Amino acid sequence: PIVAGWMQYYGRFYRSALYPLLMRINAYLVRWLRNKYRRFRAMRKAIAAFQRAAKRRPGMFAQWRWTSSPSLAW
Repeated sequence: PIVAGWMQYYGRFYRSALYPLLMRINAYLVRWLRNKYRRFRAMRKAIAAFQRAAKRRPGMFAQWRWTSSPSLAW
């Protein structure tokens, strides 16, 4: 609900500033996935699993409505 609130409030007037933040949240999710599941320790496998999950259930997380790719620069 907090991320959805940010998207709703800040998305009205400065939507482009939210994209790096949302991709950073996705990067944190990929990092969590890599630490939790041994079979996804490799970055390539973790990103593929993340993108499959985002495609299969786009409403699972609020930020997936706008972006479903993780930022790997963080």
